[in-house]
Amino acid sequence: MAGSEDRLEIRTLTEQSELRDAVQLQKTIWGFEDIDLLPVRLFVVATKIGGQVLGAFDRQKMVAFLLAIPGVKPGGKAYIHSHMLGVLKDYRNHGLGRRLKLAQREDALAQGFDLIEWTFDPLELKNAFFNVERLGAVVRRFVYNQYGTTSSQLHGGLPTDRCIAEWHIAGERARAIGAGGTYPRGPIEARITIPTDIAEIKVRDPEKARVIQAEAGAAFTRYFREGLAVIGVESTPEKGTYLLGPWESN
Repeated sequence: MAGSEDRLEIRTLTEQSELRDAVQLQKTIWGFEDIDLLPVRLFVVATKIGGQVLGAFDRQKMVAFLLAIPGVKPGGKAYIHSHMLGVLKDYRNHGLGRRLKLAQREDALAQGFDLIEWTFDPLELKNAFFNVERLGAVVRRFVYNQYGTTSSQLHGGLPTDRCIAEWHIAGERARAIGAGGTYPRGPIEARITIPTDIAEIKVRDPEKARVIQAEAGAAFTRYFREGLAVIGVESTPEKGTYLLGPWESN
């Protein structure tokens, strides 16, 4: 890791220069072209309407950021939509993303929210494990090609299929897992597997990657229609497995 975790500071972004740095981080982390970048204006709006714009700093250098905006469900329930979280490569796999999410949770609870949602690519198994096993989110919805085809090389030209993570931040599951504990999963009724080398498959055999993506999407759609939810994620050197079963918020 490029810097000691002890000196990494997480704080709310307020200065225009900081918001511009967050925009630049999008280019560095995802390789987006300008047309796909979230502009400074959106970051500014988020700070004005009760959203969350957080940054992580190694001394004066921004190394990660998080952007979220408030939303309203049908029926009037307010929640936080967490739109983007990015961490520079040299600072990944050291708990910084989790620190940002827990800071977000603390701020959202203080504002009176009890739900945070975000989308993630189900082919990104590390993200799936992080969301479900390290934060305590569950998944009950799937969207085909949420953002259309983007310029990011990380997406490999594939449709941007997304699962929607639900983080019920005041519930027993989120509290237990957020504190470093565990929460009982309940019965597992279905499994969806993704090969762990999917990133390499995207490069060497894009058509095979499309087939894997399409089969996974069809399985998520079918099981979610049956009322199941992703309540666990397991990983082996060969594959990642989504574990699905009944779930009710608490």
